[in-house]
Amino acid sequence: MNLEQMLQAITPEVYENLKYAVETGKWQNGQKLTDKQREDSLQLVMAYQAKVEKSTEHFTIGADGQMVMKSKRELKKEFLAATDIARFDQDDI
Repeated sequence: MNLEQMLQAITPEVYENLKYAVETGKWQNGQKLTDKQREDSLQLVMAYQAKVEKSTEHFTIGADGQMVMKSKRELKKEFLAATDIARFDQDDI
C-alpha cells in the first residue's frame, strides 16, 4: 500500500485518534506509544494535513508541505473574527 492509498483509507475519526496520540504520547485507551509508533503516527498526521485536510491552521502542514506559520496580527484577526457562543454585558446579569 502506498502513501496515497493509505491517506485515502484514513477516516477523519482515525486522523483525530492519530493526532491525539501524537500530541499526548498515548492512545485513547491510555497505552503509551512506542517511539516507532509516535514517529509513524506523526508522519501520517503531517501527510494527512497536507494532502487531505489541506489545513491552513497555525502550526499545521499546508498543501505545499510546509508548516503554516501565522503572524501575531493574523492570529489576532482570526480570533476576533470567530463567532462567539454568547456575550453578555455586565448589566445583563
